[in-house]
Amino acid sequence: MLQPYVSHLYPLFPPPSSSATHLRLRRSAIFCRSIETGSSGGSLIASVSSSELPKVVVTRERGKNGKLIKALAMHGIDSLELPLIQHTNLSDFDTLPSVLRQNNFDWIVITSPEAGLVFLDAWKVAGTPNVRVAVIGVGTASIFDKVTRSSKQYLDVAFAPSQATGRVLAAELPKQEKKRCTVLYPASAKASGEIEEGLSKRGFDVTRMNTYNTEPVQHIDDELLKTALCAPVVAVASPSAIYAWSNIIPSMEEWGNAVACIGETTALAAKRLGLRNVYYPKNPGVDGWVDSILEALGVLEKVQNV
Repeated sequence: MLQPYVSHLYPLFPPPSSSATHLRLRRSAIFCRSIETGSSGGSLIASVSSSELPKVVVTRERGKNGKLIKALAMHGIDSLELPLIQHTNLSDFDTLPSVLRQNNFDWIVITSPEAGLVFLDAWKVAGTPNVRVAVIGVGTASIFDKVTRSSKQYLDVAFAPSQATGRVLAAELPKQEKKRCTVLYPASAKASGEIEEGLSKRGFDVTRMNTYNTEPVQHIDDELLKTALCAPVVAVASPSAIYAWSNIIPSMEEWGNAVACIGETTALAAKRLGLRNVYYPKNPGVDGWVDSILEALGVLEKVQNV
């Protein structure tokens, strides 16, 4: 059975002081007014009043933001969908079905919802062989919910680490002593080597397959981007998304609003890029993600009222 999670919300430490946050918000407000008025003095977002501007920008691949948008709407929060990334399957994806048919791995390690979706496609092509899966985060685990209800005898989501990180999974994945233990790790080409390195040090025999890649979208509508830059919170679900966002904002110093990340890995990537108002739940998943968005909005509102 999947081990239970206890969700906790964290700002990325060290938290910014209220005065520093207030200064960044002032800069963001000035920056937002500058793009609203434009060089000619006419409004670039004239059709949208400040009260109607979206509170949150959701940035997953198109078609995959619906669950978060609905969850935020339950709290009366309007969202703007601005996909920043797109996924493409790689050659290892074509090989994965035959690998699943020809091998009986002790564990399949899945670390993100996208990796889970890609794996399930290949698993079905392979004829739904028996597999035992380890996942990181409740969001990743939820990808398998429908499958496990209908095909529990074939796919068993059997393990999740006590903390939703690759490092902890590599340290805690169960291993039988005095027995060769094999792991299949289908992942994004951009995923770090932390998991296979950690598992290999513990004596696991790890096969990594780069089944897909994540790339920035080729085009973003200018008017949507101008609106997005004025939203208080941007919600991101992967390091690739935060890298894409950092490449389209004019200045880290001028744009000082909040980033709500789906989990710690993405939050650390945001921190490394110099973003300061970063929030994330301890265990990745939509519920915790919504909590981090609400927390970010609450902090920003409190600072603005000072």
